[in-house]
Amino acid sequence: MKTAVVNGQEISAEAVNFELDRLVRFYMGHGMTMAEIRQNLPKLEAKALDQAIGAKLLLDQAARLDIPVTEKDIDAEVARVVQQVGGEENYKKALAAQGISEADFRKELEKGARVNMLVNQACAHVADPTEDEVTAFYEAHKAEYVEPHQVLCQHILVKGSNDAALDKIKEIRERIVNDKADFAEEAKKHSDCPSGAQGGSLGWFGRGMMVPEFDKAAFEMKKGEVSGVVTTEFGYHIIYKADEKGGGQQTIVDVHDQIKDLLRHEARGKAMDAYVAELREKATIEYKEAKHDCGCGHDHDHGHDCGCGHHGK
Repeated sequence: MKTAVVNGQEISAEAVNFELDRLVRFYMGHGMTMAEIRQNLPKLEAKALDQAIGAKLLLDQAARLDIPVTEKDIDAEVARVVQQVGGEENYKKALAAQGISEADFRKELEKGARVNMLVNQACAHVADPTEDEVTAFYEAHKAEYVEPHQVLCQHILVKGSNDAALDKIKEIRERIVNDKADFAEEAKKHSDCPSGAQGGSLGWFGRGMMVPEFDKAAFEMKKGEVSGVVTTEFGYHIIYKADEKGGGQQTIVDVHDQIKDLLRHEARGKAMDAYVAELREKATIEYKEAKHDCGCGHDHDHGHDCGCGHHGK
């Protein structure tokens, strides 16, 4: 993997890996498989390095401009982090696990806040999308705004594939269907799935999110029904279908704010690309191959194969 030196300062491997991790999570969140990630890894690594260079240029520019950040601004950032990690105790544990003091962490947050202010300054001229632009985008991408068919279900799982497991799930179903036992209570008492603690609730899910046998049963059932015994690789299930929705075209009213945010994000992104491009023109950026040190005493930049499994260019 290449590395870069920006105005005499080398971009750290940690900074590049941070950007690479963000890219991988972003693309996996948008449907890219791990096999596709591996196939495209060289391109992703190059993009991560490019983003790390941009981040470095913004940090340096924010420091040069000495954009003021108040203690109140930093307190707000700390509060946001505390909320994200689930409370003050988790926040302190996270700092300890990373071996960083709160004072040093606040300094890092200060840098981030200063960059955010710089970004806002660079994008100050970017106007909000107009209603005509929102409408035009919706009409051009209407086929993408179809709400998927989703179901809301609870289930009870009895693990195993033997007669005892089958008899147990049948007895549970009998109590629910004929004796009017509460499905959620039966799930809490008898389900072998972790969802049992929440009364068997699986929340809303779309087609293809469950194993095929479970998926087929859940979507073919009517609202308010309790299924027969459904057999999957995990064992025996019964399903209660609480509700269903979707499967239709979303109106512009449904997706108006989503489209407006997307267009705003794209416009700000273009403005930042132009701003960073200006910074790059003024900067001295050198690229070099990262060296692998395996302790063999050879310089792997020159393609020496010593049997350690690592190579140069």
